[in-house]
Amino acid sequence: MRRSRGCPDFREKRRKARREFLRAGGLGLLGMNLPTCLATRSLSAARDRSTFGRAKACILLFMWGGPAQQETWDLKPDAPEQVRGEFRPIETVVPGISISEHFPNLAQRTDKLAIIRSVHHADVNHTTATHELLTGRPIPRVGGGPFNEDWPHIGSVLAHLRRGRERTPLPSLVQMMPISAEGAPRFVEQSHGQGAGWLGPTLNPYTIDQDQNVTAAVGDIRLLADVAPGRGADRRRLLHEVETQARWLDESADVRAMDAHYLRAHDLLTNRKALEAFNLDKEDPRVRDRYGRNTHGQAVLQARRLVEAGVPLVTVFWQNDGTTNVSVYWDTHNRNFTDLKTRLMPPADRAFSTLLDDLEARGLLDETLVVWTGEFGRTPRVGQSVVGGAGAGKDGRDHWPHCFTTVLAGAGIRGGTVYGASDRWAAFPALDPVTPADIVATIYHLLGIDPTLELRDTLNRPMLLCTGRPIGAVLG
Repeated sequence: MRRSRGCPDFREKRRKARREFLRAGGLGLLGMNLPTCLATRSLSAARDRSTFGRAKACILLFMWGGPAQQETWDLKPDAPEQVRGEFRPIETVVPGISISEHFPNLAQRTDKLAIIRSVHHADVNHTTATHELLTGRPIPRVGGGPFNEDWPHIGSVLAHLRRGRERTPLPSLVQMMPISAEGAPRFVEQSHGQGAGWLGPTLNPYTIDQDQNVTAAVGDIRLLADVAPGRGADRRRLLHEVETQARWLDESADVRAMDAHYLRAHDLLTNRKALEAFNLDKEDPRVRDRYGRNTHGQAVLQARRLVEAGVPLVTVFWQNDGTTNVSVYWDTHNRNFTDLKTRLMPPADRAFSTLLDDLEARGLLDETLVVWTGEFGRTPRVGQSVVGGAGAGKDGRDHWPHCFTTVLAGAGIRGGTVYGASDRWAAFPALDPVTPADIVATIYHLLGIDPTLELRDTLNRPMLLCTGRPIGAVLG
């Protein structure tokens, strides 16, 4: 039966056709004829080729809990009060780009940033949504499932490909998960996507959970002064004999992983130069001051020291504050504006901007990719609660994965760029939607790894690394 012109399906197809016209043939109205369009595509392809492998390392600044896009990178000053909130945008060094008034330092460095305002997915849960941002893949099972079924973290893929191991005994993936209060609960940090998943536990990250604003040297990574190099070698031989016997008793993946971790730890403990990368007492106190004498600032500084020493990927997770009557992490169900402007945004602004300056001064920014993101954003309206979220108080915002912002900087990234756009309420992408898979594909591209690479899991099954595509418009 022929559909009438008033049928919803027909109207939807017509709207899609109109959008395609405006994006393609309609470009001629803006001075872009077909030859120009084709030339632009050719230039984009050339740019992609020129940026492949530009990054030797990546620092991933993960703002646990989900930062509110409306209060950070994508303010909506013309929206109704319950949408726009209390904060105001400020101009930046790049004409036409504005960000939050509580990011004053970053506003002076937007010429180094690519701000992607149209990232989206559909997972409202912290511990499974994180999987998408760290792996580029949705969680394999609804609700999570076993961690060994996860897709591997980007850094675990680097470890699998032995990136960084040829230059240093340091691990290929370090994750900073500092706890800034004694005995603080750890109920969000243990999340899907943080480990090696089906690549096997030998490729899991090395985790630092000390607060280095309090303890400058990581407690578990040091060689005691009374252990001479000869005694260390003797201990390694004894360790090898014990573990050889253990393998006769149990050949499980966990035992093999423990064996590999012990051997790597020994290699690290006998390399004093590598050990120094973990000791912030070796850093100029003035540099430590610039990053901020707080938990996050010192963790970001530690990340810079590690990539400078040869670690290819460091993830810095926002710390567990361990305090009461405040929002835990960036999960601002209550006190959204108070906590953002007093506890969350000032140290994030200071550490990120100092990291960019520090990397540039050391000649490392052109070869170090920096990523700033959370697992999702916050609801368009203050006080709005959503299905699957944890609710919101009258001064808070609930979980919102349908539109949020991720920021890239450094190796191969075209600074002074805003890519994508949200609608008038920062609720859904209005232009150039981006998935976490596209973000991860861009990271892989810059690290010199083909996102379409096929890996084999522990059962020798072929697994396509990533289904996303690098975002050519943000590549320099």
